[in-house]
Amino acid sequence: MLNFALFGAGRIGKMHAQNLQAFAHSNLKYVYDVYAPAAQEVAKATGAKVAASVEDALSDPEVDAVLIATSTDTHVDLIIKAAKAGKAILCEKPIDLDTVTVNACMEEIKDCNVPIQIGFNRRFDPSHGAAAKAAHDGSVGKLEQVIISSRDPGMAPVEYLKSSGGIFRDMIIHDFDMARFILGEEVVEIQAFGSALVDEKITEIGDVDSVMINMKSQSGRLIHINGSRRATYGYDQRVEVFGSEGMVLSDNQTPTSVVRYNTDTTGVKDPLFNFFIDRYGAAYNLQLTAFIENVLAKRPVSPSFEDGRRAQILADAAQKSFDTGEKVSLSW
Repeated sequence: MLNFALFGAGRIGKMHAQNLQAFAHSNLKYVYDVYAPAAQEVAKATGAKVAASVEDALSDPEVDAVLIATSTDTHVDLIIKAAKAGKAILCEKPIDLDTVTVNACMEEIKDCNVPIQIGFNRRFDPSHGAAAKAAHDGSVGKLEQVIISSRDPGMAPVEYLKSSGGIFRDMIIHDFDMARFILGEEVVEIQAFGSALVDEKITEIGDVDSVMINMKSQSGRLIHINGSRRATYGYDQRVEVFGSEGMVLSDNQTPTSVVRYNTDTTGVKDPLFNFFIDRYGAAYNLQLTAFIENVLAKRPVSPSFEDGRRAQILADAAQKSFDTGEKVSLSW
């Protein structure tokens, strides 16, 4: 049994709290949020205690692990405190918006020797996972190309976007991690393009809403990521793995597999999911299951802190390419 302290009781924190209480081998002991009513709501729903402070929860020797679902700007501080307290850590992505800060965090906790898993939940999506497996086991022959489409159903509020770090570090960082996961090797060249095609006002905060990124891996494989802050038809999430002997497609998900035919239409399906928690509900559960099982068994957790750091480096390189209009080379 792992006793957890949950830091952050917002939308994602509430989901994690529910999942923790549903598992046989985990228990939510504490919840903390700077907004006390949010923590109280989660505590009431789960039977957890409201921690008076982060330090209050971390000082309890019965707490084995922490789940960090707070705002990005607090992640590094909480990771350092939890690591120094000897707690296993599952932290939502990204580690931070600044790679220098991420590197400083890594140096600060290098001797703590605690498991740290970063919340790139899409690795645990059954369909995306099957596509990655096909890339690794030779099902598509020699892997040649990876194509990732990632489109949100609608623009996030401008107030959020102002502090999000930009589309590459906030939204596309998931896809950079997926690319590394599928490839099994590092990206060495990247070129990124971006425009404000959904709402030109986003340029006022120095961001774009539509991007295309081309990359090359160490062995010459090619990767393309396309992303948009708006897809009128729902949450568009597809991964294509292409090789010398075929292709595997992880396609969009719908609430049911029903297909309708009538005199006016042919092959009509349900609309796509319109919310990331609905689309990746299974992935969030499997992510947490893997973390709990690996910590209890004293096995390495994945995706690791280093995976989070490397995805951040790719996001930085994409931003640099966009800013300069030039291809960026990376060495690892």
